[in-house]
Amino acid sequence: MPRSTKCRKICSFPDYYSFVPEEADAEGIETIMLSLDEYETIRLLDHEGLNQEECAARMGVARTTVTAMYDCARKKLAGAVVEGKRLRIAGGNIKIDREKTGLNVNLKDKGDKTMRVAVTYDNGNVFGHFGRTEQFKVYDIEDGKIVNTQILDTNGEGCGALAGILNIAGVDALICGGIGGGAVNAVQEAGIKLYAGASGSTDAVVEALIAGDLDASGEANCDHHEHGEGHSCGHGKCHE
Repeated sequence: MPRSTKCRKICSFPDYYSFVPEEADAEGIETIMLSLDEYETIRLLDHEGLNQEECAARMGVARTTVTAMYDCARKKLAGAVVEGKRLRIAGGNIKIDREKTGLNVNLKDKGDKTMRVAVTYDNGNVFGHFGRTEQFKVYDIEDGKIVNTQILDTNGEGCGALAGILNIAGVDALICGGIGGGAVNAVQEAGIKLYAGASGSTDAVVEALIAGDLDASGEANCDHHEHGEGHSCGHGKCHE
């Protein structure tokens, strides 16, 4: 049997997921896929200025693995820039590094049969903008009943970091109001089901979810002028 690939640690999910040349025909443009672990090597080596040994330690892999991923990532970036192709970030065998994120996720442990739902939260209601939410209200649901609720502070992190917080918290589904395209990608890469476009009481929308009356939506619905597919509602950072 082939040996399974070791998970590569990343600090957070990106805020931006798609890059398209201004002059390109968006309909017929070819897309180059950059995996999340390849993206992480670019971020750590070229953006943060780490050397390859430090990058390997951060990602929990061998230095030779970093070298191979980095070389592949740079070729893809060069192809996108020189040939005018779309660059799309997605996929990869990754996991969030709980120790290096600096994100404080202090929640009660989730049971094996528990569905954990997070709702953007503001004074009892669904907060209308995922990327700017300062709190989530987290609901644990078992056998169709809410068995526990907790408030999770976000510390004003950006979209990618928020998705990382939810991933670390073991959230299965997110209910929110407005959400941009970059945030949708981050949430989906975190393996979280999305229910966007909600409003009103957070307790009421969760009860609607339990009753089967809340429709899942994985589409961007934020109409703010900055909210395109590559939109960022902030800039998630990897804290030492």
